[in-house]
Amino acid sequence: MSKPLQGRRALVTGASRGIGKAVALALADAGADVIAVARARSQGALEDLDDQIRAKGQSCTLVPMDLKDFDAIDRLGGAIFERWGKLDILVGNAGVLGTISPLGHIGVKDWAELMDVNVTANWRLIRSMDPLLKQSDAGRAIFVTSGAAGKHKQHWGGYAVSKAALEELVLTYAAESKISGVKVNMVDPGPIATHMRAKAVPGEDPASLPKPADIAPLFVELASPTCEKSGERISFYDWAGIKRA
Repeated sequence: MSKPLQGRRALVTGASRGIGKAVALALADAGADVIAVARARSQGALEDLDDQIRAKGQSCTLVPMDLKDFDAIDRLGGAIFERWGKLDILVGNAGVLGTISPLGHIGVKDWAELMDVNVTANWRLIRSMDPLLKQSDAGRAIFVTSGAAGKHKQHWGGYAVSKAALEELVLTYAAESKISGVKVNMVDPGPIATHMRAKAVPGEDPASLPKPADIAPLFVELASPTCEKSGERISFYDWAGIKRA
């Protein structure tokens, strides 16, 4: 049976766990070969992902890399071009929560990390991967935002500011990609049972939340060559028909 992403190659950041891992596995199930990016300290988890993807009959290229090493992102783009000449799917999933505290109490290093990982790394990915996505017959870029953006919630300022900046970045990229045909969208997962969610809301019962595997089919849909959406912010809860508590 034909798979919707057969023969396509996808790069997924934050692929060692949570939503990133679930998306990488779902893309492989749909026939895509995966370039899995995660921090070097996640090497064991990446190797486990590699085993699972290869068991599905797809190839997996592991890239243990700190996304704050911006030059490494450029080198990765060059390596992809030399090896495959194009990229079909980019999933910018990696992110950090930062400190949940009043704005004035956020440390300088913590603020810098929020902007580096949640914003600048995604800009560098766009800068390096856009030429490769344009070489695809149906380039697709998907980024992960958050409902925190635009809510002005006390103590969530650092994370919310970084995601609001990401949204402007992604929507501008989508507008600029109308001529090239690359489709660019973002997903707001809402509350999902992930490590980051547990850190942000420690008293919450994770069993009451959707799992990362539940959201992965949305990414497969947006990654498909037949998907014509672009410049959209898709709420997973709305897409799945889940009522918020």
